[in-house]
Amino acid sequence: MTRGRLEAFSDGVMAVLITIMVLELKPPHGEDLHTLLALGPALSTYLLSFVFIGIYWNNHHHMFHTVDRVDGRILWANLHLLFWLSLVPVTTAWMGDTQLAPVPTAAYGAVLLASGVAYLILQSTIVAAQGPKSRLAALIGSDLKGKASAVLYACGIAASFVRPSVSAALYAAVALMWLVPDRRIEKHL
Repeated sequence: MTRGRLEAFSDGVMAVLITIMVLELKPPHGEDLHTLLALGPALSTYLLSFVFIGIYWNNHHHMFHTVDRVDGRILWANLHLLFWLSLVPVTTAWMGDTQLAPVPTAAYGAVLLASGVAYLILQSTIVAAQGPKSRLAALIGSDLKGKASAVLYACGIAASFVRPSVSAALYAAVALMWLVPDRRIEKHL
């Protein structure tokens, strides 16, 4: 299979996820600014999730530019990533609707952590299929950002039971770390 077909499918799934998330937003029930401000938690959670999906889409795109061929293992690893990303709209709505209640905030973090782990599995699967001297293997190095992200997600999950706002700040910190596309790959494309 060509990488283009896998990329097109993944792009479509991620576009649908963003669409689902925006459809979960409900218009304010009123005409004044106060009713709009009441949507703050849901809008903030949506924005964070939109950025996360965008980051995955962007880095997925960059990563697959290093891939020469796609095999069954890569297809399944990619589906594994898409599975976890498909849960983002559910946890986004739950966390936004409950205004950062502890369990929904922890569940959101767990989905983000699982998505990050799935991305690392996909990356490792590609390296295994392409070989240790592949372009991707040479470019990813020790992947300090990926490991730091997992630690911050785990801390965010734990903090959600003590102070959910700290969890949200940690999740946002991970997004800020990844907002710029993976330069290890981008500068070699």
